[in-house]
Amino acid sequence: MARATKTLTVSLPPQIYEEVEKIARQEQKTKSELFRDMVRVYEDFLDARRWSQLRRVGADSAKKLGVKTEADIERLVHEARGIKG
Repeated sequence: MARATKTLTVSLPPQIYEEVEKIARQEQKTKSELFRDMVRVYEDFLDARRWSQLRRVGADSAKKLGVKTEADIERLVHEARGIKG
């Protein structure tokens, strides 16, 4: 039967290693649990950054197209579909 986990070895400067051990003790977690939590937090950070970038692109596109209201969006959709208002 395959293992439910995989092993990852990382190298850390001694100061960071000590900090990881300290945090793990404070949180009453193993270093593995702490690392898994850190990866989840980083994934959330990446998701937030991606959404921020997407909002910025959307805002830039809206500005270029003169979109200020939902009616503007409907107008553009109808124009793209060839529907006369």
